Amino acid sequence: MQSPTERKTGVYTYIGQWPIYSVAWSVRNDKRSRLAIGSFLEDYSNKVELVQFNLHTSDFTTDNRLVFDHPYAPTNLMFFPSEDTSNPDMIATSGDYLRLWEIHDDHIELKSLLNGNKSSEFNSAITSFDWADFDTRRVATSSVDTTCTIWDIEREAVDTQLVAHDKEVFDISWGGFNVFASVSGDGSVRVFDLRDKERSTIIYENPIPETPLLRVEWNKADPRFMATVGMDSNKIVIVDIRFPTTPLMELCRHKGSVNAISWAPLMGKQLCSAGDDSRALIWEVVGSNYRAENGVAVMEPEMWYGSAAEINHARWSPVELDWIAIVFLNKLQLLKV
Repeated sequence: MQSPTERKTGVYTYIGQWPIYSVAWSVRNDKRSRLAIGSFLEDYSNKVELVQFNLHTSDFTTDNRLVFDHPYAPTNLMFFPSEDTSNPDMIATSGDYLRLWEIHDDHIELKSLLNGNKSSEFNSAITSFDWADFDTRRVATSSVDTTCTIWDIEREAVDTQLVAHDKEVFDISWGGFNVFASVSGDGSVRVFDLRDKERSTIIYENPIPETPLLRVEWNKADPRFMATVGMDSNKIVIVDIRFPTTPLMELCRHKGSVNAISWAPLMGKQLCSAGDDSRALIWEVVGSNYRAENGVAVMEPEMWYGSAAEINHARWSPVELDWIAIVFLNKLQLLKV
């Protein structure tokens, strides 16, 4: 395998007006290269902005009418997960609540604010969410109050709420119809099946005691595999759900904490990771040849990109398969892979 090289061609940068933490790609057929970026400001008032990238001219365009205020920094952003243009043009955000916003040509308006706490007008912080592409009514959220909530966004009502972990739940990812995974401050990856809500399966536990797992990403194109990352860890752990508790491999070539993981769409063979070492690495995970050291698979990345600062987030485009978005400082960078 040839050694990875840093590539500068095929890197396109948009400079925002504020520090950027979150990023999402549009899925709609008529808006395939549109993105959303969310600010990271310590104030109550934060921003979400829509940015259009032109694949032919490599230019970015924005419209100041397509920027909206967001209470607190959004922890995650997702557009309506369907290519069908007959669906409403919407974006969801998480922070103090799960919110759904309707996108119009000249403005964006709040459609619904979803509060899962029945006993109070206040809600525990939503750490992340995943919008199911196989059933676009369903959004799964994770919260610091140890719960995961499945929303029916058409009814604007809770479908299911589970006490999922012993500590805060930091991330959540659908693996298929009725099935999702979550990670927590208790250091476990748990898989839930909504047809049997009383039980969950622990797929992996962080071997470092008392250390949270912060990210989980189920491979939507090949649901045998999921990736997870621990707090302050430079490792990405790949788990084959058919062989729980023992990692399939650990990807250990980051030189700082990993902040983001994103599987390639459709084929699901590759994974992008990004972190505090200012690098985005691309790994050929599924079907790859790797060597074992002390019983754990060791792998080199296929390629890597260097940025100017710690990378906060990375997202592989779900429809433009050779594009990855990363965000750092006040920059959105698109990488052609």
